[in-house]
Amino acid sequence: MLITHPGPSVTSLVEGRNAVLEALRAGVEFDRILVVRDADRSKAIDEILSAACDRAIKVAEVPRGQLDALSVRGAHQGVVAEVAPFGYTTIADVLARVEDEEQALIIALDHITDPQNLGAVARTAEVVGAKCLLIPSKRSATVGPAAMKVSAGALAHLPVAKETNLVRALEQCKDAGFWVAGASETADQDVWDAPLEGRIVVVLGAEDSGLSRLVEERCDFLVGLPVAGEVGSLNVAQAATAIAFEWVRRQRFSQGS
Repeated sequence: MLITHPGPSVTSLVEGRNAVLEALRAGVEFDRILVVRDADRSKAIDEILSAACDRAIKVAEVPRGQLDALSVRGAHQGVVAEVAPFGYTTIADVLARVEDEEQALIIALDHITDPQNLGAVARTAEVVGAKCLLIPSKRSATVGPAAMKVSAGALAHLPVAKETNLVRALEQCKDAGFWVAGASETADQDVWDAPLEGRIVVVLGAEDSGLSRLVEERCDFLVGLPVAGEVGSLNVAQAATAIAFEWVRRQRFSQGS
């Protein structure tokens, strides 16, 4: 009998070797791990089984078709884990943790509905050392199997603040000494000239509509990426990567590195 997904209130799924392994390393609470039966054992699978044994996590060998039925993207790589629902944080908690830090980056997503884009942005955010990913609770992709898979395990380490009102959350950031930079194709300054030093929130909007009006009005300034080709813009995940690494470069430059 195939195992059915009991719903996000009971359990969530993490699929793919890297995503499962990073969740194990991060101490995520596991129900059990499902591994395809009679598969060639890779180094990653061996590490997963060893970590599961150390933590007394139940492991079950199942037919490949069972994992195929559970997989959201069809790229489970022979392993799917049932874990506790993703634990979101609040922007207030994040701001309290970085109160004394002179340099801090938060990446906010204004109604990004594609979970793969959310996962890709989360991967960038974790790599550059962002303090959190900020998302609204409605009309937005949330952390699920597809986002976890694309993030390559980053979402096991990166705090995600989910807020009812994104505009209010941005105001909280500004009150805490952050400048809010909105990514926009119509910005008057490009990312190389924008004041990205210090405590910054970078807000990226949906690819089809960009930043919402209220969010754009709360931004202290808008930044764009210079375009030399015929295609007008990058997708949201690529834009997030370019802007985030410019923030990294700027901090190193300001420190004399």
